[in-house]
Amino acid sequence: MNRTILLFGVFFGISAVLLGAFGAHGLKELISDSSLDSYKTAVNYQMYHALLLLWLGSTSKIAEPGKKWIFWCLLLGVILFSFSIYLLATSSLHSINLEGIAFITPLGGAILITAWFLLGYRIFKYFN
Repeated sequence: MNRTILLFGVFFGISAVLLGAFGAHGLKELISDSSLDSYKTAVNYQMYHALLLLWLGSTSKIAEPGKKWIFWCLLLGVILFSFSIYLLATSSLHSINLEGIAFITPLGGAILITAWFLLGYRIFKYFN
């Protein structure tokens, strides 16, 4: 499980750097400032959670079952939160109908919050 967590942390980290560079250099002139700000938010949150995955995969302080739940929440949360924002922020550049995905971003955010609560619970449990 730790290997999988670490690999997803690396993948999210690499893709956050690539998407951030693309946003800063490739999208700057193509989308509005507010869309670019949203895009940057998605990149930042993806990177924060990539780093969390790297820590999670390398710690022995959280038992395997707890790690699995945190991992799945982080994975799903990043995909729903950040990747929906990437699509929404670049909607002026593609012809994908995005009416139905606007609710996905806050759902992804709620799942990320759940991951942090689970992490806090496991840390609290470890130190008590």
